[in-house]
Amino acid sequence: QVQLVESGGGLVQAGGSLGLSCAASGFFSIITMGWYRQAPGKERELVATKTRVGPINYADSVKGRFNISRDNAKNTVYLQMNSLKPEDTAVYYCYAFALFTGRSVPRPYWGQGTQVTVSS
Repeated sequence: QVQLVESGGGLVQAGGSLGLSCAASGFFSIITMGWYRQAPGKERELVATKTRVGPINYADSVKGRFNISRDNAKNTVYLQMNSLKPEDTAVYYCYAFALFTGRSVPRPYWGQGTQVTVSS
């Protein structure tokens, strides 16, 4: 029943903006939510994460351009991407570090991913 559903990917020109959304369901408690991305031939890398009520982490490459927010009541995390660059092109994956009902130790969970393509 665990599910992370992303939306909002697409094609945008350099300098443009896109907003991503991820809705989580089936979890008992979500400690951290956020976004990772993976370009072809590269390792999956952190974009931004946020704890339930506390710290936010951004990759250095997106600081000042991307904004993460979280609606705990809706179990949803958002990523507003501004001033997009071609190097931002990747599959973006929603991430949750969470407890599933019946487990005592949190573990990572991943969405299916949504493609973001930034043209020059």
